Amino acid sequence: MLLHLAAEFDLQRDVGPWLAERGWAAALDTSENSSALYVVNVERNGKIIYTWKGKQRDTHIGLYDLQTKENEHLYMFERDLHIISCSVNSERTLLAVSFRQYTEEERVSRLLQSVSKYLTLLIEIHPVNNVRVLKAVDSCVRVQFLYPVEGRNTSTESRLLLVSEDKYIEQFDICVVVEEEHKVVIQNSGQLPRARVADDLIWAQWDMTEQRLFYIVPKESRCTLKCVQFYPDENFNSILESHLEISVNDTRVKLVNFGYDDCQDQDVASKSLKLQVVTSKAGGLCVCCSLASDIPDEITYSIYFLHKGYSKTFTVSLERTESHQLKEVAFLNLDYYVAAYLPGQFLHLLNIQHPDLLCYSLFLTGEDARIDSLQNCSIQSPLMSTILDGCEGRMYAVSISDSALLEFLQKSKRDSERLAALHCALLCVRSTADLEMKIIWWISENLSTCHSFDPLQEFIIASLYSRMCSETHNLDKLLPYTSLLDWTGVIPGVVCTTDIISLPVLEFQNSKGFWEKLNSNLESVKYAEPHLHYHSNVLRREWQNLSEEKEERRTTTYLRNIFENAKKVLSHLDTWDSEERLVPLFQEEDYQQQLLMGLMVAQLKDHLMRHLQYVGKKKIDQIVLDYVANLLNLVHRIMKEVWKRYQLHSCIFCFDKRGSAAEFAVFHIMSRILEAANGMCMPLPPGFHTLHLGLGVRCLPLHTLLHYIDNGVLHLTETCVGKLLKDLDDTEKNEKLKFSIVTRLPEALGQKVRQFWNHPINANFIARKYVKLLLEKLGNRQCSRPISERLPVPVEFLPLNYLTNMLAEVENQGVHPYEKQDHVNVRFVEEAALKHTMMLLGLKYS
Repeated sequence: MLLHLAAEFDLQRDVGPWLAERGWAAALDTSENSSALYVVNVERNGKIIYTWKGKQRDTHIGLYDLQTKENEHLYMFERDLHIISCSVNSERTLLAVSFRQYTEEERVSRLLQSVSKYLTLLIEIHPVNNVRVLKAVDSCVRVQFLYPVEGRNTSTESRLLLVSEDKYIEQFDICVVVEEEHKVVIQNSGQLPRARVADDLIWAQWDMTEQRLFYIVPKESRCTLKCVQFYPDENFNSILESHLEISVNDTRVKLVNFGYDDCQDQDVASKSLKLQVVTSKAGGLCVCCSLASDIPDEITYSIYFLHKGYSKTFTVSLERTESHQLKEVAFLNLDYYVAAYLPGQFLHLLNIQHPDLLCYSLFLTGEDARIDSLQNCSIQSPLMSTILDGCEGRMYAVSISDSALLEFLQKSKRDSERLAALHCALLCVRSTADLEMKIIWWISENLSTCHSFDPLQEFIIASLYSRMCSETHNLDKLLPYTSLLDWTGVIPGVVCTTDIISLPVLEFQNSKGFWEKLNSNLESVKYAEPHLHYHSNVLRREWQNLSEEKEERRTTTYLRNIFENAKKVLSHLDTWDSEERLVPLFQEEDYQQQLLMGLMVAQLKDHLMRHLQYVGKKKIDQIVLDYVANLLNLVHRIMKEVWKRYQLHSCIFCFDKRGSAAEFAVFHIMSRILEAANGMCMPLPPGFHTLHLGLGVRCLPLHTLLHYIDNGVLHLTETCVGKLLKDLDDTEKNEKLKFSIVTRLPEALGQKVRQFWNHPINANFIARKYVKLLLEKLGNRQCSRPISERLPVPVEFLPLNYLTNMLAEVENQGVHPYEKQDHVNVRFVEEAALKHTMMLLGLKYS
């Protein structure tokens, strides 16, 4: 089961013993009346209001505090009532209660036509004192106190919302005074001041955490979603308006999160539109809608991603449907995801932050989709990552189980499921070192089984995104979160259609928090959001251009700044990891990788400066250094976990033995890391290519090794080649290996490392190269003076004499290609030529 439920509150567990101690055990006997003990409301501060029946069928109201785990008796009615709605103010001095006095049948039978069906009361409970009637009507009324910001001192004013089935909402302002003996009473003896909040609504939802009211009013053939934000200073403003193409034919008002009335909610569950607003901390705003379907084995639901400007409608083919089952989808707010849940059928986790590609949403069936002990008709999500099961009287904290997610990742066969699970683990679940290690192990075992995406690329990009975006507002819109540009895959049994919708209109001033983030999301959509994300196209082009420049052009101020950037990154990285590194990386300089590091720093800094001007240069410099250093650290982390798993050590640089199966496995993984890095134009830690080449020499046959070198998979480095030339003896097999590598060395690198191989073949190669360079320099120059003998004893071989005389002439003109190797000169060439000739003739040279 992917979703883990932890019971924060259970009526039978947390309230039952307390009732039994006080002689109210009759409330626990639910055989006659299932509604004897049930939850009525959940307040903003986590206090849960419930009601029960006493032995004399009187009606009690109690309060349970989630923090202190204590119960409190609030009020008692000396008659059998059905409580519909109840709310207590933050100071616990006032209680608002709405209840049904009689059923319609009772009223007719008792000739009570003049008596209202519903009564709404305002009660002083500190101590219990006066009772004031707020409403006496035939339509149902819900009540909800507004809560000020947490930590605020006790207030003498309270505000109460009344939501009427007659399609209006009003706010009552209640002032209280403290009399002698700390008695709190309502100050105004007359009519309480009230203000109209909304009219003509057909649906409303209360967000208790953020103290805002969402409601829908019909407008011609479509609906308009509006939102009223309530503030601590007792003001409220209409802050949002959005047009939705939703057809609502219900005549009754549907309310969400205004308490729980089991009888009424079950009565209208299958008759009214299932609608819910879901918000996320990152400024996501979704409207979730379960649509009626005429096809018995099919269900349809839509998610309106208002912060993105489009909606997605899903039509799911159901399995094992039974006629008595309710085909109603429940929507759960999990912050990063919104979950669409149909018991016994499916659990669909839709990514709120990145809903564009379906491969970032998890669609589960069978055992994976099961959520224990939840009755669909009574599920509510009153708080983020919270489920209230009104029928069972339980409230759960819901979270994604990292162990179940990892198990799902390991057993999944489809790329879409693997990619969704991987992103969920890295971006949503709080990543631990153990979870990260297991993900790396899974990646190392499945590099060849993922066909439509590179798991290494996704791991690195998603991990970087998760680590960096929490630091700075709007950074999530500028950094890449995936390596994929599109996704053409489908979910079996699910049809998805996408429609463009109009963006909501916001009206607010100097508002922080959610509204500021939502506005930022909407602005990103207006300015073509995909183009805001950093990509490596320009970086790749610039890196290739600089890599191809000649040595003498690498001293410009621009390049010096680039390499200074790279030094800052490596220095920054050194401060993070003071322990001895298990993998031999970061132990040498790598010109190409440092060039790429410095370029990435420069270009990412320019990108962020264009879009985060309010952040400041110093902060952006720090963000960029953190990003590139984290990137290198992630590659090192992958290498470290792979190194530990295959139990490797530093013997990889001993070239006299062949590599083991474990070394070959690590070599393959490193090749895939290199491929992933090349695909993203991403720098690698200095020393990576040396380590990769060392493993290649030990694990690959010569022809394969040379093929990898020629195709750029393996890079010849000074450290590895120098060690190979020095450490290997000159057997026939080793000579062939050395000569094959020496002939492939770039000129600058060859001049540095060929001196380590004291062998006629190498001397002959150096001599040939030297002659070629001198002759190229010679051009059309003419010898202008006689040439002195280069050897103490002249060699009687005219072609060689002529060549050495000509080369000496060029040397005397100041042309010396090997200035750093003084022993390479005309005499060296002459000796090499004679040695090679004697060797070919089978003679001994002395």
